[in-house]
Amino acid sequence: MSTDEVYGSIDSSSFTELSSLCPGNPYASSKAAADLLCCAYFQTYHLPVIITRCTNNFGPYQFPEKLVTLAITNALEDKSIPIYGKGLNIRDWIYIDDHCQALELLIQKGRLGETYNIAADQKKTNLELIYSILDIMDKPRELITFVADRPGHDRRYALDTTKITREMNWQPDYSLDKALTATVDWYMNNESWWQQAKSGKFAQYYKRMYLDR
Repeated sequence: MSTDEVYGSIDSSSFTELSSLCPGNPYASSKAAADLLCCAYFQTYHLPVIITRCTNNFGPYQFPEKLVTLAITNALEDKSIPIYGKGLNIRDWIYIDDHCQALELLIQKGRLGETYNIAADQKKTNLELIYSILDIMDKPRELITFVADRPGHDRRYALDTTKITREMNWQPDYSLDKALTATVDWYMNNESWWQQAKSGKFAQYYKRMYLDR
């Protein structure tokens, strides 16, 4: 499971699986390196590998440091929602259930050694996305706070999904509004989970379980 970030930023159109890798930050570079390593293992040792590159995921059980989850949980607490720069970076958003369905199809029917882009073709600027969340929650847009942009923050990601659509007959089930509403409802009904996640209790639990043994 790789990421659309390995292609780098694109001003218009979309990347296909044959597009060159041009990662713009260390995280994306590490993912691109992993892609190449997987390809090498397939070529050399015939390891059964399929590479998937997906756009931004969101949904239940996502930790609160991610944009959608942070926006929802901060809004529930009437806290400010930080957005990098002017909020004009564009991402394509996909609901986690749709991503998982695509992965299951590829595990069952995908061609070994191939790469598949996965996306829902639901592109929004970060600012537009937060507006949508606040509107669903009936929260004021004044909660938004603009903060200094982060280094290596690519402007726009976009993937062409013709390959998985043609070969797997895959299409996402969730529109962005439907998916955001379902996600908001989940976090509203699972406050104890995300409160623990924000407090760091999960990290303390896993440390006790795996590091202190």
